[in-house]
Amino acid sequence: MKYLLHFIFILVGWNAAAQNGALSAVGARGIAMGQTGVTFRDVNSLFGNQAGLAHLEQFAGLAFAERRFLLEEIQSFSFGAAYPTRSGTFGLALNYFGFEAYNEQRIGLAYGRKLFERFSIGAQFLLLNTRIPDYGSKAALTFELGVLAELIPQLNIGVHVYSPARVSITEDAYLPTVLRIGLNYLPSDNLSLMAEVEKDIDYAARTKVGVEYKIAPPLALRLGVATQPTSLSFGLGYLLSNGLSLDIASSYHQVLGFTPAAGVSYGLGREKAGGSVSGF
Repeated sequence: MKYLLHFIFILVGWNAAAQNGALSAVGARGIAMGQTGVTFRDVNSLFGNQAGLAHLEQFAGLAFAERRFLLEEIQSFSFGAAYPTRSGTFGLALNYFGFEAYNEQRIGLAYGRKLFERFSIGAQFLLLNTRIPDYGSKAALTFELGVLAELIPQLNIGVHVYSPARVSITEDAYLPTVLRIGLNYLPSDNLSLMAEVEKDIDYAARTKVGVEYKIAPPLALRLGVATQPTSLSFGLGYLLSNGLSLDIASSYHQVLGFTPAAGVSYGLGREKAGGSVSGF
């Protein structure tokens, strides 16, 4: 068993650090677009940049899962819900990562609010728990912060930091501190171009680029690429008439192979040119 755990830690580390609450996935939509998502303005913002929750106009929920490199031992399941009020949008985010012999749980309470028409802020308080049956469990508390701004009607910028305070999980290990900065350019209602830089203080910076093109009103095609490590990604989104959105995605690592993902969302807002939010 110890050799299996060691192998899994190597794989997860190769994929940009052990989870430890810092999710690499911003929904199946973000996975398809090169792991981007810091400028999302829909319910996926629960897992990317909570400032985006401020743009929701109705209750929204989502569930998605990914199986990294097709291995059951490093799969992840996430669930979330957000509810807008006059005082801002409140959200709940849950995540489970791993398998019976090693797993991590993540519970987040999120909040997003507009300070001005073109500027919003967000935060999430997190309870993280790591469990290894032979060694017990270890819990930690941390938080994440984000801002989202419309620079011009077709260009948005997002900034997000995960665990800015160094939180110890063992004597010589800390939760990762991760900074993300991204731009979203919207040349038309049917096209969204995203570019991000992600910097974990313990690793080299990652560059991530994503494209979403709405082939027809209910169907969107998504493509992406990321560096450090290099991966390619692709996916589709389909909006049903009842407000549900179905998303499928996969990323490809040239050494470790494919990571498939799928998700379902309800009550999504979507970015459109001019900075407002549309149905898809």
